[in-house]
Amino acid sequence: MNKKLLSLFGLKWNPFSPDVPTDALLVAPRIESFCWRVENLAREGGFALITGAPGIGKSSALRLLVERLGALREIKIGVMARPHIGVADFYRELGDLFGVELSPHNRWAGAKLLRERWQSHIDAALVRPVLVADEAQDMSTAVLNEMRHLSSARLDSHMLLTTVLAGDTRLVDKFRSDDLLPLASRMRVKLNLDRATPDELEQCLRHCMTKAGANKLMTTELVATLCEHAAGNYRTLMTMANELLVTGAQREVKHLDEKLFFDSYTPTTSEPMTKSVVAPSKRR
Repeated sequence: MNKKLLSLFGLKWNPFSPDVPTDALLVAPRIESFCWRVENLAREGGFALITGAPGIGKSSALRLLVERLGALREIKIGVMARPHIGVADFYRELGDLFGVELSPHNRWAGAKLLRERWQSHIDAALVRPVLVADEAQDMSTAVLNEMRHLSSARLDSHMLLTTVLAGDTRLVDKFRSDDLLPLASRMRVKLNLDRATPDELEQCLRHCMTKAGANKLMTTELVATLCEHAAGNYRTLMTMANELLVTGAQREVKHLDEKLFFDSYTPTTSEPMTKSVVAPSKRR
């Protein structure tokens, strides 16, 4: 969204975009608790896990966690960009993230160099380096097991790494397999994100608008209507809100209201049923 359209509503940024500033994200109590526990986990190392359906807030939770850990100078953080890769590329990415030149054709030497680098970090900083992997349901069983073997030493009594995985229900199903039970049993800090209530969605929506500098961007009735039709999903909520913002900017309205919502989401008789048929909100 360009600056001219943002200025129309007095916005500092698009509050419904996925790339809002991290400090503008809402920190729910459960997220705060999870971040605190992972921060403490980094002292001893181990595995942490975030699970939940797509669009429920896993990636936002990871952003908040990385921001929080990044404020601690002594912690080295690596965020995997390609979780779906094979074992050879997994080593290449670890080498890039932690500043170790590796040969993917000699995994023994690669593992030795990585573990030495992580131990040096522990000796110097007294905390474990942190590896973060979003969309972990796309990681192969071979990569997940390689990660488990790499991250511990001394017969599994000494952790060299803190690993945070986030994935949807497919990751939970994958952890039930015999091959991954040893990894699943090592998850020490867990956060399962459930379907949000309308009140939680409203709190998030109002927080986003306030942080962006336009707490009256939407009418109270529209906020209630959006939260009732978002099916408990933050991504669905933000997608609908963003579409209304763009439409409102195109029409140059002063604020977003229920009329704009029903104009946008109620199909006409001549249109195919490509959008959800919605009923007027009962909340006033």
